Amino acid sequence: MDCLFCKIIDRKIPAQFVHEDEHAVAIQDINPQAPVHLLVIPRKHLVALSDAAAQDQMLLGHLLRIGAELARERGLEAQGFRTVINNGAGAGQTVFHLHVHVLGGRPFHWPPG
Repeated sequence: MDCLFCKIIDRKIPAQFVHEDEHAVAIQDINPQAPVHLLVIPRKHLVALSDAAAQDQMLLGHLLRIGAELARERGLEAQGFRTVINNGAGAGQTVFHLHVHVLGGRPFHWPPG
């Protein structure tokens, strides 16, 4: 498999890890769009959110919980933070391994993009 995130998880490509457990890792984004920009990535290779099955429910919840914990550790709760999952190229997904962006440290507007 030629997946960037799988290679990062396997430590074949360096990244700045901020969390690691048996189900997921979290890294600093190399092209941050906010002062805090983390990626929470499941160890299980899923191309996109739309590929997740019923048996992935707990994994998906785990990814979001980790994102919230990392945001809290960085003091983002009071000012707010954003979590984003892009699904498909048309939505801005550029690495086709499901991941959750956790962004904070600056004001965000609605609608995004």
